[in-house]
Amino acid sequence: MKVREVRLFKNPNQSFVFYHEEESFSSWHYHPEYELVLIKEGEGIRLVGDHIERFEKDDLAFLGPYLPHEWRCLDRYYLPDDGFIGEGLVIQFLHDAFGKYFFELPENRDLLNFLKKSKQGCSIFGKTKDKIILLMEEMIYMEEKNRLYHLFSIFQLLGSMPEYKILSSPAFLEPYQASENEPLKNVIQYIHQYFQKEIKVNELLEISNMSNTTFFTSFKKMYRMTFKKYLLSIRIGYACRLLADETLNISQIAYESGFENLSNFNRQFKSLKGCTPGEYKKRFQSNKVYNIEMA
Repeated sequence: MKVREVRLFKNPNQSFVFYHEEESFSSWHYHPEYELVLIKEGEGIRLVGDHIERFEKDDLAFLGPYLPHEWRCLDRYYLPDDGFIGEGLVIQFLHDAFGKYFFELPENRDLLNFLKKSKQGCSIFGKTKDKIILLMEEMIYMEEKNRLYHLFSIFQLLGSMPEYKILSSPAFLEPYQASENEPLKNVIQYIHQYFQKEIKVNELLEISNMSNTTFFTSFKKMYRMTFKKYLLSIRIGYACRLLADETLNISQIAYESGFENLSNFNRQFKSLKGCTPGEYKKRFQSNKVYNIEMA
């Protein structure tokens, strides 16, 4: 399934886009803007990067730039003669929409951290979700200048909330921006460059100039997972991207993603994604949502 770029119209005198979607949701696509998406009416499968999950009414997600995504509704939302009964609200803005250094202001430190995480996509839940939904629904009937102040209220919530989960794995994205921690930043860059080959721990210790114990402890503390799991996530995420492109068969994808044999690839893929590569490919490419059974 080929990904395409889709851009919403933005009036030249607007700093951001507020869009009331009442037509069929866009198919698998990306764009350079950050995007906050609220599904007011709809149910089906949400695809974000290499993450596949069911969604229903009041689904709320925040997506970083160039992250491929699609909300694929059940057939019953599509009516004869191209009719559609789904509905959504969308906010889009570029990183420099409010000035080159707006998000780098000291007061926006927490918000900037959230924006960095959103490059993998975030699903928002809990009381934070309820507050943001209320603000977005109020924006429908507002003048543009008042919408701006509501957006700043949303920024305040996004910068202070613990109620979200990361969706896509980092390897699905290009380019990937690593941590500011220089030794581990160099390690991450090395992993992303050579993950398709065997990576030896001694090489990483030399790059980071750390001892074995310090390296593994620091890595897990910073990335909230072990090095082994991180490398596996990189390889599986890359495999998911290849599965979505429909170019290679599964055996080729296994070797292209850094796995030495197909059986290990199938086992590790299922342990991380809850399904086999073949099942994932069918789910991702299916145009019939009611045929997709989620793990």
